[in-house]
Amino acid sequence: MFARMAGCATGIALWLAACAPASAEIVLFSQGRSLSVAGHRFEGDSIVLILRGGGEAACDRGLIAGITPDEVPYPDPPSDPADVASAPASGTGQQYAGIIERVSAQQGVDARLVKAVIQVESGYQPQARSPKGAMGLMQLMPQTARQYAVRNPFDPAANIEAGIKHLRSLLDRFELPLALAAYNAGLTAVQRFGGVPPYAETRDYVSRVLSLVGRR
Repeated sequence: MFARMAGCATGIALWLAACAPASAEIVLFSQGRSLSVAGHRFEGDSIVLILRGGGEAACDRGLIAGITPDEVPYPDPPSDPADVASAPASGTGQQYAGIIERVSAQQGVDARLVKAVIQVESGYQPQARSPKGAMGLMQLMPQTARQYAVRNPFDPAANIEAGIKHLRSLLDRFELPLALAAYNAGLTAVQRFGGVPPYAETRDYVSRVLSLVGRR
């Protein structure tokens, strides 16, 4: 991802050099994107970002416009893969049917669509976390969690409610396929390409969700 940003304008705020690594941070890129990370450190002319999903990524300081504390706490999911595999949320997610039906009705969203999104996003695993930082059943990105004041993105009820509200906001702007594309790839990507972005992941995502709700 960072290699694709090489053409961004260089330069970095002077205060950045004085930033101390923190356990929760938002990295602001010069091209307008942001990324929630566990922390960072400086190595020469590079900044090494410590990713939430594990691992690290180095990028040139000129690509970073700023680093600010992330005000949303993100509790770590179980470290033992067996804990995730044995979580009661895998499968059909019947234990979440009540909240899905209730919030879907409140927001005017088809509950079948919500269930399809959860199935494709996380397979009904509440502790799911993607390498990009998406969290929980509906794979909320950090900025989405902040937007809907979600304190614990791994809490199923809070995650589902915010995910449905976010999906509703996208359905208010786009037809269903584009709303799903925006949920997966982001609103900016859909606007930039004027349709479903030409990303294999996004196109497969839209196809799978539509197939599950019988709208393919």
